[in-house]
Amino acid sequence: MTGNAGNAGATAVTELSGAPALGPLYAAAAVRTVLPGRAGSLPDRELARSGIVVDPAHLADYARVCGFRIGDALPVTYPHLLTFPLQVALMAGRSFPLPLPGLVHLANRITVQRPVAVSETVDVRVRAERFTAHPKGAQVDLVGTVSAGGATVWEGRSTYLSRGARAPSGEPAPAPPEPAVPTGPAAALWRVPGDTGRRYAAVSGDVNPIHLYPLTAKAMGFPRAIAHGMWTAARVAAALEGRLPDAVGFDVTFRRPLLLPSTAELVTARDGDAWRFAVRGVKKPEVIHLVGRIGR
Repeated sequence: MTGNAGNAGATAVTELSGAPALGPLYAAAAVRTVLPGRAGSLPDRELARSGIVVDPAHLADYARVCGFRIGDALPVTYPHLLTFPLQVALMAGRSFPLPLPGLVHLANRITVQRPVAVSETVDVRVRAERFTAHPKGAQVDLVGTVSAGGATVWEGRSTYLSRGARAPSGEPAPAPPEPAVPTGPAAALWRVPGDTGRRYAAVSGDVNPIHLYPLTAKAMGFPRAIAHGMWTAARVAAALEGRLPDAVGFDVTFRRPLLLPSTAELVTARDGDAWRFAVRGVKKPEVIHLVGRIGR
């Protein structure tokens, strides 16, 4: 799967010939958690893929699972699926300082410069940044960029927490300010089936056991399987589809796991040219699963 390693400035770039298979990467990462010799700093390299053309059938499956309409442009969250396998490949390596199993997705920021046509050929790169302390351990950002015609058209920054880990920086990184949680009546009621994690795993490749079955989730400390954070985020973006500008920022903070099966409410509020949103419990509306803002 790996092509030649080049050099862009001080950072080595490893070109992959195809998308890494995530199942074997998760298995290998689990083995590495018990092996000595983990690196103490981030790898000074990027992973890249070039000449990617989206499979319309795969896009249709993704749209069906997340609730998007099928159009000429990629949904705002779809390029995350192009960067995520490279994220996992980078984090599963021996040179990555944090163990992949048990990483918690804290937040995600997406910046769309312009709509990306389904028919466009794109290039993808992923790097790791900001390995810093966190009150509960250590955190790191995995940054993916998608470019077309030599220009960046999409960027996604995923922030992960490793509980109990230590980072070179002793001071926790300041958390970005969160938008105020909207209140009032729900804009939508979601009935989230128990197989949602397996359905999203089938289209995303994210086969983390915490999302698949009650038994595999319990082995990782959860009472039952939980929804992927990026499925919940995509479901929010799909609900607001058609009310967003072409160039958009999408910021999400993940607060509480959404257990499967479950029922949840989406609540929204206008914020200038954007929308604030939250996904909350139905019987316990004080339980916030995620909060964020999408728009200009």
